[in-house]
Amino acid sequence: MRYDHITELIGNTPLLRLDPAVHGLENVELYAKLESHNPFGSVKDRVAWGMIRDDLDRIRADGQTLIEASSGNTAKALRILGAVHGVGLRAVTNRIKVTEVRDLLQLFGTDIVELPGLSECPDPTTPNDVYSIIEATMAKEAGTYYHASQYTNEKNIEAHYSGTGREIHEDLAADGITRVDYLIGGLGTTGSTRGTATYLLQHHPELRTVAVVSDRTDFIPGIRSESEMWDVGLFQPDFYDRIVTIDSGRAVEATVRLATGYGILAGPTSGAGYAAALETLRAAQRSDGPVVAVFIVCDRLEPYLSYFKKRRPDLFGRADRHPAPTTAELAATPALSPDELADLDRTARPTIIDTRGAMAYRIGHIPGAINIRDDQLDDMFAHGIPFPRSRPLVFVCPVGELSLRFAATARAAGFDASSLSGGVVGWRDSGHPLER
Repeated sequence: MRYDHITELIGNTPLLRLDPAVHGLENVELYAKLESHNPFGSVKDRVAWGMIRDDLDRIRADGQTLIEASSGNTAKALRILGAVHGVGLRAVTNRIKVTEVRDLLQLFGTDIVELPGLSECPDPTTPNDVYSIIEATMAKEAGTYYHASQYTNEKNIEAHYSGTGREIHEDLAADGITRVDYLIGGLGTTGSTRGTATYLLQHHPELRTVAVVSDRTDFIPGIRSESEMWDVGLFQPDFYDRIVTIDSGRAVEATVRLATGYGILAGPTSGAGYAAALETLRAAQRSDGPVVAVFIVCDRLEPYLSYFKKRRPDLFGRADRHPAPTTAELAATPALSPDELADLDRTARPTIIDTRGAMAYRIGHIPGAINIRDDQLDDMFAHGIPFPRSRPLVFVCPVGELSLRFAATARAAGFDASSLSGGVVGWRDSGHPLER
């Protein structure tokens, strides 16, 4: 079929029935809505286009630049859509944790403003968060920027109401399926689940909507933990019948199963959604026929290869030289108080490694500490621990949790290593100075 513009390819994505012989769920018809088939590769293509389409002529005429809180698919879609219409993008985001995501945005000429986020800042009251920076930028340079605001813009929900939800209903109805029992999707901005479910509920009032979040201490690209959802203006917890927490290990395993079982090359958010679907549907039953469920495949696998390599090096034929510390190893790892670190610094000249992002380090760090970001440190540790054995090592993070893991790994390799209890926040609260 012939098209005249790339935007005509946004939406109308395939709905794939998943072979029951693979998922093994009895009396369940499970479908995958392949949003990865949008032209820029993700569910966010609909949202990006929906948020700027009506105002694009004015944005271009006024010479404005798009500005958005995004470190991934929304930024990518906005940048490409803007580029083909002669409009730039400033992406303001907390630290980007996936290498390929940063590389893609840089490849397209995105102006990236990368912030530490409140969890990394030595002062949680400092207004160095994404939304404050965007508001301050727009106030200082009035008329320069157009803020699409995916976390608060109702057009995010509308794009999925009129698109994703309608398409699922019509595709199933055309196949003679008159009900949908479950919709399962990951929570980022919440637009895809809210918009899709709102449409489906009008035609399938018994629909149950299942949201997928990550564990509070874990990281799955594209979704947030339940505690982080309170930062999202569109989030309505009562909208969901169930919120399922999936850890990164299960997400990785399910992502691999999607590829090898069905040929779906999906990202880890979709893997988390598939894992949540299997967990939810194992207990689901209907007396009048099979349970019908749909989960949303958000994007593609390829941009997340570095994420998978770090979590499962064995899948790439690599031995993990430094496996994750055991609970016993973590418990046996020394955690220095701020006063103990200050004494050690005076007597033994330790190497202090601050594992936060560069912006957080610049805002304030322990005097003499060197800055090696945690993801960079993970890469280094994969090839050997690059510090002298002649001096003690002290690892530092925001509140002392992540640094303990690095210290335990170094101790297992024979280093005199410890962690700063309470992290940079504990150091500051104990009255010790921070360098800027």
